[in-house]
Amino acid sequence: MERKWWHNKIAYQIYPKSFMDSNGDGIGDIKGIISKLDYFKELGIDILWLSPIYKSPLADQGYDISDYYDIDPRFGTMEDLDELIAKGKELGIGIVMDLVVNHCSDEHEWFKKACEDPDGPYGKFFYIEDHKEGQPFPCNWRSYFGGSCWEKLPGHDDKIYLHVFHKKQPDLNWENPLLRKEIYKMINWWLDKGIAGFRIDAIINIKKKLPFSDYPADRDDGLSSMDNMLKEAVGIGEFLGEMARETFRKYDAFSVGEVFNEKDSELPLFIGENGYFSSMFDFSTTHLDEESKTRYEEKEITANEYRDAIFANHKRIEGIGYLSNIIENHDEPRGVSRYIKTSDLSEHSKKALAGIYFLLPGIPFIYQGQEIGMENLKTSDIDSTDKLDDCANADIYNTAINAGLSEKDALNVLIKHSRDNARTPFQWSSEAHAGFSTANPWLLVNPNYKKINLEAQKKDDDSVFNFYKELIALRKDPEYTDTFVYGKFTPMYTDMDNLICYKRTGNKTIIIYTNYQAKEIDIKLESPIKTILLSNSKEVRFNEKELHLNGYDLVVAEV
Repeated sequence: MERKWWHNKIAYQIYPKSFMDSNGDGIGDIKGIISKLDYFKELGIDILWLSPIYKSPLADQGYDISDYYDIDPRFGTMEDLDELIAKGKELGIGIVMDLVVNHCSDEHEWFKKACEDPDGPYGKFFYIEDHKEGQPFPCNWRSYFGGSCWEKLPGHDDKIYLHVFHKKQPDLNWENPLLRKEIYKMINWWLDKGIAGFRIDAIINIKKKLPFSDYPADRDDGLSSMDNMLKEAVGIGEFLGEMARETFRKYDAFSVGEVFNEKDSELPLFIGENGYFSSMFDFSTTHLDEESKTRYEEKEITANEYRDAIFANHKRIEGIGYLSNIIENHDEPRGVSRYIKTSDLSEHSKKALAGIYFLLPGIPFIYQGQEIGMENLKTSDIDSTDKLDDCANADIYNTAINAGLSEKDALNVLIKHSRDNARTPFQWSSEAHAGFSTANPWLLVNPNYKKINLEAQKKDDDSVFNFYKELIALRKDPEYTDTFVYGKFTPMYTDMDNLICYKRTGNKTIIIYTNYQAKEIDIKLESPIKTILLSNSKEVRFNEKELHLNGYDLVVAEV
């Protein structure tokens, strides 16, 4: 594998609206990010991915872009971003922007012109179809946010347009080479500005199965999940290969794809030598509890399920390319609340989860607040849907009501699965509004901020925050970095329940042992332990033949 500049980096995702408010309007902004650059340097971050800060009506929190070449005034100015890019470079921190090109906003100039003349050149930038009242739509695809993905075209009773996300996010027609040319021009404009690269949003959706056709309904609404269409859509490589050639490769830029539904045979094309992307996220664990959202049965992900998912995914890409490892992001509930049993949630178990994912092959991504162990909202924190914000909430709640759940139970389902869990403001301190703002924040602060906040954790050597610092320092240690970055990955002890253990083999041999349960166990060692490199336990008990692990103990050992 050819070595690339991004292979040994640590990445951090910022959700700008909730990170740090510099001007007291209750909304995080670019100057707030600039004010915390020294924090990222202290933590050991090399890459900052910013969720969208482009001009937007914020129907989907910035993933509905009305101008790709401008910054939304809520977040600041282009001059602020230039300052962030420049100061980041001084500290060795590259800025990665969010690339949202499956769709734009219905307030984008392209869509406005398409509405003026649906049969003109800009009408062909979108999927616009003729339609008469009372006739079936071209297909029965369900929007990711619920309801039909077809909407009446403004100003035209006889036209409809496709939106696989929010109705204010019309899908861009990638079959049109003129549209693609405009997108590539925009990408290169940003790369010329000096950013380090892009996270590519929802990119698998740019290729539709045409002509439009129905699929079997999978809910009472008579509609079909987008997944059914995506399984049959072929030919996306033509678009992605062209984009890589025309943009990323020219700049040696970092690119990480939000990729779902890829086939094993496609992996070399996506992330292999000269792949479409530098990396793609490992989403192998994110669907393990999806049924509890649609069937409303409480499901806790088991240690074996979590282990088997990540091990299988890493083995299938071994020797091909790089995954980007996560336990959460802006679209998922908090990882510690999702992958740790509620009864076992503690600082000790949070550190165990951190160590498991962080030392896998690939690029570790930290989502803001993860490094202090921020948690989901509790059902006792929310008494009304009005206290939440996400545009996807209505579909989750209404589907639960339609399935016969009471309003209280439907609200509890929503609280567990809402993306708002990850979007509550960063908990900087125990001061008012968690130190995020001097004003009421745009979204409620998690009430546990007085207990879980960065200021307190910095003072505690045994905190989750300081454990993340140790993990980063270990991965960057010149003696061990080559093994963690390029070493072979070997699952171990997979026949033992609740033990998540793997070996990294390079110029050193390192084994990560994790007892992912409350019960203590003893492990027969395959090789004697030479040195304990890191542990979340103050005392590790072992001899030449056996290692003792208390509940949720993590031990990183050189053997």
